Amino acid sequence: MSEIDQFASSLLEEAKRFLEKATETSEPDAEKAYLHAALLLAFCSLEAHVNSVADEIAVRPTTPVHSRGVLLEKRVELKKGEFVLHSSPQISRLVDRILLLHRLGSKSNVDGGWRARLMAATELRNMLTHPKSVPTLSAALVKKAVESVIDTLDQLYLAVYKTRFPAAHRDLNSNLSF
Repeated sequence: MSEIDQFASSLLEEAKRFLEKATETSEPDAEKAYLHAALLLAFCSLEAHVNSVADEIAVRPTTPVHSRGVLLEKRVELKKGEFVLHSSPQISRLVDRILLLHRLGSKSNVDGGWRARLMAATELRNMLTHPKSVPTLSAALVKKAVESVIDTLDQLYLAVYKTRFPAAHRDLNSNLSF
């Protein structure tokens, strides 16, 4: 397992552990902090896993340059009659990168129920990262969000690697004990 894959996995384990801690505490401020940490770390893990898969797919010689641009979040430009990657960033939506990975991995546009669940989880995360009012999170909502991250990764691994996401069988059970 590569260093980035280990890091991405550790972020997911931390998210799951903070969710466990949120349900173990009776102190409202601690519960809120644990829920915030669980939600944000789950999305950090998702981004890290997607970046790792994207980096791997982008170096394949069969990956078109425009797809490499989206996967690596680099601008594509026309130089001397040829499309080339530019060093400047071109940020793409996370769900678009995931859908592209599905398409490149399975040669079809797989858009299962994971996408709707991920979009709901993203809205929850956005309420915390881009607040317009004070967000109210519950353990049940954060649990669904973390589950959606795991399901999204599982479906991505099935599309690209034809195997299950390694941590999917553990569901929300963290292997950490802090």
